[in-house]
Amino acid sequence: MYIKQAFNSKHNWWLYLAGLAIIFIVVLLGQIPYAIVLIAKAFESGVDLQKLESSEAMRLLESNLNLFLLLLSYAAGFLAVLFVVKTLHKQSIRSLTTSRTKIDWKRFWFAFLFWGIISSGLVLVDHYTSPENYVFNFELVPFLILAVIAIVLVPLQTSFEEYLFRGYLMQGIGVLCKNRWLPLIITSVAFGLLHIANPEIEKLGYILLVHYIGTGFFLGIITLMDEGLELALGFHAANNLFTALLVTADWTAFQTNSLLKDISEPDIDNSEIFASVLIIYPILIFIFAKVYKWTNWKDKLAGSVTND
Repeated sequence: MYIKQAFNSKHNWWLYLAGLAIIFIVVLLGQIPYAIVLIAKAFESGVDLQKLESSEAMRLLESNLNLFLLLLSYAAGFLAVLFVVKTLHKQSIRSLTTSRTKIDWKRFWFAFLFWGIISSGLVLVDHYTSPENYVFNFELVPFLILAVIAIVLVPLQTSFEEYLFRGYLMQGIGVLCKNRWLPLIITSVAFGLLHIANPEIEKLGYILLVHYIGTGFFLGIITLMDEGLELALGFHAANNLFTALLVTADWTAFQTNSLLKDISEPDIDNSEIFASVLIIYPILIFIFAKVYKWTNWKDKLAGSVTND
């Protein structure tokens, strides 16, 4: 009854519009430090920012500083979501997170460790099979600084996106439309389109949005089936954190002092994109379903939401 819980708080449609406006403004304010430092560095270097692609603009700054400033706006957004929920909607963070009597951190850690091990393994396998595509990028002090920044701020970034899309918007659209399928579709597509400005899209094309939108559907499905955000929070945090620490490239959103650097020419087979969405994610859903004994799929994913 994850979505239904929002009926117990203030759920007028205009409150959600006001909440989104506040969150958007706070995220923009959180980007000011990054913009100031970037403009100052461009001025110092004699670079015309208007002619730079986003990936090139990032390279004006030292990697750890760039990551820190980039993640600040997400941390601000996360705090804004919590503020809006508590202040405007008079809703508890627990009920925004889960339908259980308390947040199940075992679920979070299961998804975090499970996907962290698998995703790290996939990177290491690719490094083993295609060593020419990687260089060893490890430097002790920069890596330790990266580890502190990533461990503190990356979970705030991923939590912001989960609490905003699978939490705030999923519940809000669900109680307003009184069904589950529409918030699943809207939040998944919106989540994918949020990544349209990523440097990866510049290099690999809009076909990559299939992966991002598919990821949105995957995270939305496990949230609805599990009646809470815990699995989505753990998966998303592991995906971004382990990636930031393990591998980087000059054309990715996270350019870090990671262990490895991918120096291959950015290219992706469309089959790889559809494989992640149509094969890997369904397998993960199947595993989660078996572990947590999910049932009643049709009602949980497409059923009605009533205030009774």
